Amino acid sequence: MTELSTRIAGIGSYLPERILTNDEISAMVDTSDSWIRERTGIRQRHIAGEGITTCDLAERAARRALEDAGLEADDLDLIVVATTTPDFTFPSVGTMLQARLGAMKGAAFDVQAVCTGFVYALAMADNMLARGQAKTALVVGAETMSRILDWTDRSTCVLFGDGAGAMVLQAADTGEGAERSGILGTYLRSDGRFKDLLHVDGGPSSTGTVGHLRMVGNQVFRHAITNISESMTTIAKRSGVSIEDIDWFVPHQANQRILEGVARKLSIPTEKVISTVADHGNTSAASVPLAFDRAVQDGRIKRGDLVLMEALGGGFTWGAALARF
Repeated sequence: MTELSTRIAGIGSYLPERILTNDEISAMVDTSDSWIRERTGIRQRHIAGEGITTCDLAERAARRALEDAGLEADDLDLIVVATTTPDFTFPSVGTMLQARLGAMKGAAFDVQAVCTGFVYALAMADNMLARGQAKTALVVGAETMSRILDWTDRSTCVLFGDGAGAMVLQAADTGEGAERSGILGTYLRSDGRFKDLLHVDGGPSSTGTVGHLRMVGNQVFRHAITNISESMTTIAKRSGVSIEDIDWFVPHQANQRILEGVARKLSIPTEKVISTVADHGNTSAASVPLAFDRAVQDGRIKRGDLVLMEALGGGFTWGAALARF
């Protein structure tokens, strides 16, 4: 049987027009621009306007990714959307996006792994493409995190923003002797014992409400450094490459201090770490594809580059994906 690889055919992203600065948040809660920057590295975030939903953001990022790939929606036979802020309890954002795009072949569904969602969704799509269950997939990370924030809690409301990022993936034959490109490997982990450190205090079967995001920040920070570093070294070893061989690192954009802490732990030069947290804040499942697209657009990530993506989210969930773009 011919081995199939998963090629990244296109990428796109979208951010809402509304920008919320640290100074504006300082007028809402007891905080300041300097306090936020010092502890998180964030200076602003994008907020979806009234009536704008997660599916709206996903659609705009998806259309840009399709255009970048030179493909039409009719070429898609799989859509996987990573989100923790869906428009409805059901149907999924994936199926609604499928209808909006007119991609009426194959299957569409959502993946819920919070900030690790895009890495999980990428792994789902990669496995289905490798098994021949689909030929062309759209993977989207999209969030309206502003809708689940307690805007009186300065420890959480300063961190998050809204946005969406998307990749179009295609199954491709790996010819004999050819260098493999696309998704080289994925690694997923979770540990549900730490739910109370990062969670939302509501849901359909528990409270009948949406709830608000709650976090024990100092403990999440510690777990993030340890687990993210472990996922990065594991995927590199499994893929037969060293950390030094990797051209670019595209982490989940949670906190600049976490990005720097992981880089120090693994002796990664900071100039190889893509950081958009200052402008976007934490956009949960959208943050990895948003940062990836930003680095492609500004010319840093180029075709042929070896790129490692990683994330940690509530649950806890964490994981990594290695790709030759």
